Amino acid sequence: MTGSLLELTDLRFAWPGNAKDCLDIAELQVAPGETLFLHGPSGCGKSTLLSLLAGVLLPRAGRVALLGTDWTSLRSAARDRHRVDHVGYIFQQFNLLPYLSALDNVLLPCRFSARRRDAAVLHAGSERAAAEHWLTGMGLDASVWRRQAQTLSVGQQQRVAAARALVGQPDLVIADEPTSALDEDRRQAFLDLLLSACATGGTALVFVSHDRRNADRFGRQVSLPAINRAARAEEAAA
Repeated sequence: MTGSLLELTDLRFAWPGNAKDCLDIAELQVAPGETLFLHGPSGCGKSTLLSLLAGVLLPRAGRVALLGTDWTSLRSAARDRHRVDHVGYIFQQFNLLPYLSALDNVLLPCRFSARRRDAAVLHAGSERAAAEHWLTGMGLDASVWRRQAQTLSVGQQQRVAAARALVGQPDLVIADEPTSALDEDRRQAFLDLLLSACATGGTALVFVSHDRRNADRFGRQVSLPAINRAARAEEAAA
């Protein structure tokens, strides 16, 4: 693949009932296989931007395109299909289904996406084998696979969420402050696993954090306040 995987142009976004834009970004691109560290203080709109990149939210103006498809050109169901086909999302609170096992949580993208399912079968022989591969790659042995997600430790849940995002080799993984609840040793171990997994699968990674201590491990760093014209305008007016 050549060119950009993800393209954002002249994006403007305001929450309903708010006349002022909270995001006004001229341009942002992510290349296939790139690792991008997006940083900024709490409350600056990082999670909102991730939701726009993934088509969960739609901009008031401008264009956000994944693999050349503008999210606003798709109806709701088509956006959901495009997202699950091409995006793995690691939420800050992980968003695992509590009563499903770790293994069944990881298998969910393959249940909803024929593309992810076919990729899993191609690379591992079966969906289950692919899920087990990523769970093992995240340092979780077979004793954990059948346990309900709600019984797992925070660190285990985090790694299950990462395995779920990676199964079926999506083009893009988005990670929203996934290490915020971890101590330093666990944070470093998790980043080792995540970056290695993305490199192995050729998956691009957009990793959001307010903590810049690990920014130099990524191919590129972007400050959200620095590229957000709405924030700069508000600061100038103050």
